[in-house]
Amino acid sequence: MSARDTALRVLIVCRRSGAWSDAALKQQLSRDRLDRRDAALATRLCAAVLQNRLLLDAWISRYLTGKRSALQPIVLDILRLAVCQLRFFDKLPPSAVVNEAVEQSKRLANPKAAGLVNGILRAMLRDPSRLSLPEALSLRYSHPAPLVELLRQNLGEERLEPLLQAHNDAPPACLQTNLLRTDTPSLSAALKAEGFQTEAHPWLPDCLLLTGGGIEQSESFQKGWFYVQDAAARLAVEALGPEPGQRVLDCCAAPGGKSFAAAIVMHNRGSLTACDIHPHKIELIQRGGQRLGVEILTAQIRDASVPEPDWQGQFDRVIADVPCSGLGVIRKKPDIRYKDLAPLEGLPAVQRRILEAQATHLRPGGVLVYSTCTVLRRENEAVVEAFLAAHPEFSAEGFRLPGLGPVPSGMRLLLPCTEGTDGFFIAKLRKAAAQAPCSGPKAGRNEEEGK
Repeated sequence: MSARDTALRVLIVCRRSGAWSDAALKQQLSRDRLDRRDAALATRLCAAVLQNRLLLDAWISRYLTGKRSALQPIVLDILRLAVCQLRFFDKLPPSAVVNEAVEQSKRLANPKAAGLVNGILRAMLRDPSRLSLPEALSLRYSHPAPLVELLRQNLGEERLEPLLQAHNDAPPACLQTNLLRTDTPSLSAALKAEGFQTEAHPWLPDCLLLTGGGIEQSESFQKGWFYVQDAAARLAVEALGPEPGQRVLDCCAAPGGKSFAAAIVMHNRGSLTACDIHPHKIELIQRGGQRLGVEILTAQIRDASVPEPDWQGQFDRVIADVPCSGLGVIRKKPDIRYKDLAPLEGLPAVQRRILEAQATHLRPGGVLVYSTCTVLRRENEAVVEAFLAAHPEFSAEGFRLPGLGPVPSGMRLLLPCTEGTDGFFIAKLRKAAAQAPCSGPKAGRNEEEGK
């Protein structure tokens, strides 16, 4: 099984079933048992095709005599994969790309289709003049036009194109050092000995950047020396500021990265409750905590939108990383861009219910962090502002982020085109401390008046 065949199978599954590409790829790599090098190539191929699908289709159409819609779907899959390699993978020999695409067409489509594929690809090699970039941002960066307009409305014209461009980059993995078991220099040296090349994150301490895959098969991972988490998600825990001995709630915890980060900051002292509504995700959190040696974590099945009577006012810190549209992680999940936008409009109501419910679990004087991995104001600032207007006992509180400086407003949007992180929103909310009961004379009256 070749990397190209694996990539093609994943693209076919995603088209036929609407499966998410990361899950489909993981399953296919497990079946095909590719070595690390071929697995990495298959991963890059899948991502590149999905990141550039609309552009690839525009290029293919320029070499067709008929309509693209008349192509057999699997033939279009094969053409997208091949054109992507010819345009974006300089180290792959063009002849090998064309030959394998033709063979794939013979095996999976028919001889006539193989001839068509061969003709289109060789025409591109002979005459690449028709492969110029379109003017429209939607085609140039392969984001559907309604999504481009939505992003424009939320971020403005100045940040729009840099964001679209960043969505098509291949971000490195962020490895967060598990300070409960090792330190960053030791982790870096161990990974180097295993054949992985890392570099220090430019502004986040105890974070290493890794390009390439296969890291979960490393001995360092199995020993629990690190966990994978984007820098932005780690910053949400920095804003939360949990302390050793406190009682902390992570109400939408899966896959567990923020819980693990909190446990490390707390030096494994205190109490950490991690919740999710799906049983299989609870198991995922538990396994991750065990691997990392997190001893203070308890994982429970809970619906974050429903207040727990026994938890009223019981937690010092609460983090609500709520379900969202995910438009901040398009660079890692490129197929998000092609999903229907209409169902996303109901998310703010869900997010508000979660925020309302989790606020009841916070003790007076405690801190609640609301976060999302989206860039839409209606899911971010608007949810927080509506909550604050209805709850005068809460206020936004400024905080400081390592490497990025102060956030005096108490709310911060991070972007891949500016901070180099996922698109991510963080809001820090402080609940007013309980007022001590008055003792002695009432305010405004002296002893003589009280007689």
